[in-house]
Amino acid sequence: MTTKIEVVRPGVFATVQDLGRPGLAAIGVGRSGAADRGSLRLANRLAGNPESHAALESVLGGLVLRFSAPATVAVTGAPCPIIAGGRAFGPGSPIFVRAGEELALGMASHGLRCYVAVRGGIDVPPVLGARATDTLGKLGPPALSAGMTLPVGQEVLAYPAVDLAPLASLPDEPVLRVTPGPRVPWFVPGALSTLVSSGYVATADVDRVGVRLDGPVLSRARGGELPPEAAVPGAVQVPPSGQPILFLADHPVTGGYPVIAVVEEADLDLAAQVRPGQRVRFRLA
Repeated sequence: MTTKIEVVRPGVFATVQDLGRPGLAAIGVGRSGAADRGSLRLANRLAGNPESHAALESVLGGLVLRFSAPATVAVTGAPCPIIAGGRAFGPGSPIFVRAGEELALGMASHGLRCYVAVRGGIDVPPVLGARATDTLGKLGPPALSAGMTLPVGQEVLAYPAVDLAPLASLPDEPVLRVTPGPRVPWFVPGALSTLVSSGYVATADVDRVGVRLDGPVLSRARGGELPPEAAVPGAVQVPPSGQPILFLADHPVTGGYPVIAVVEEADLDLAAQVRPGQRVRFRLA
């Protein structure tokens, strides 16, 4: 019998995510997938899944799920209280849930995104080779809503040989390493130095597409706009306002604003955990 998961409460915003759809930008399809890919991979390993299995990405927690059959789950990412069948658990460990029991995530104390992997993976139909929800491209399953049911797959690996994966604390003021972008000459001398020597605050405009930041203005040395050109995760685009936008998982495949810097791939998971009102800094890699 296929295990079914009922979404009792979706929380603030929750989606199905895997490692995305790489290699399709030429036809206008972004990679998408988990914003914090390291946390997704770890959750899957703890549940005894291949790292590429689909799991749930929950913004700030608040997600409540009910299981039709016994299941093994794991929660990673932003730390939050976890209750399963009335019992409290910590993140970063396999959790056994009995048939009919609920798994509830409290509100995250730090960071932005929590990940819930279920042994067997979330087995929704793939679209273009992935089960990820692309919020910009409108691909994959819809965002979770109360009453929705999700099937669990059967492809699994051996149970992990650990019962706890130590998780590094998320910093209060993350520092993201960047390399100079292709359009530094579009800005006044010293603009890149301003970016890497100043602090910026994440505004309320934060989603899977990107983070709009507020801080010292990055002034341009020329007017007009670029024709659309390829965009990548971690690109720091600067619109005419001079306030940068940091692209995340569901970014457009092309953009017209000049890119002053690009966040290193290794720091994108940390960027995905920046929440509104949090201060972030950049430094040259």
